[in-house]
Amino acid sequence: MTRAAPIIEIARLTAHYGDFQALFGVDMRLGVGETIAIIGANGAGKTTLMRTIAGIVSASSGTIQLDGRPITALSAPEIVMAGVAMVPEGRKLFPSLSVEENLLIGAYARKAAGDWTLDAVYGLFPILRERRNSPGTALSGGQQQMVAIGRALMSNPRVLLCDEISLGLAPVVIRDIYAAVPKIKASGTSIVVVEQDVGQALQIADRVYCMMEGRVTLEGSPADLSRAAIHDAYFGVSA
Repeated sequence: MTRAAPIIEIARLTAHYGDFQALFGVDMRLGVGETIAIIGANGAGKTTLMRTIAGIVSASSGTIQLDGRPITALSAPEIVMAGVAMVPEGRKLFPSLSVEENLLIGAYARKAAGDWTLDAVYGLFPILRERRNSPGTALSGGQQQMVAIGRALMSNPRVLLCDEISLGLAPVVIRDIYAAVPKIKASGTSIVVVEQDVGQALQIADRVYCMMEGRVTLEGSPADLSRAAIHDAYFGVSA
């Protein structure tokens, strides 16, 4: 099977928080139209990797390319303009704005033509149309997560980074949110999902990367990864 051309290609990436090194020589690729999941325990480096791709954390060394163009040195706003949008862990809605205003903020930085309009987001998450005039933070956790995803989509990104979108949500809500992933993918957007729930990650991803202590310990398609291999990559092989 021919691999899709990469839209994101990461090579030998390292990152630090002060003197603490969080990423160690990470190599990763995201194909055009592909969904990859990054799994790993707390502290594995998953969120740091996402924040480094998004330009929130500066890379110490290594390269990140978007469609062959280096973006490693770009600022976070420049990376949004280039077509990479992030759904941050914890949602980070603007508490003083309504649901609709939170969504419209997403289109402010990058006014790109594409499938994702306000009506399209309301079609993806119909409950948001009903709650459009409510304060964003007056919604349930699941509904707030829908707003955060919709806000990112409003920039019509080429790459959507989703950091722990199921965290703290009830299983029925997680199911509804993940039901949107194939629809987002069908619009042509490539997706990176950080997910601690291995079963959920295997269901939605074309390929999975496992991280531990800032390093990639396993990569492959869900069909090719055994439960034992995932366990060893996730927790480390016992002595």
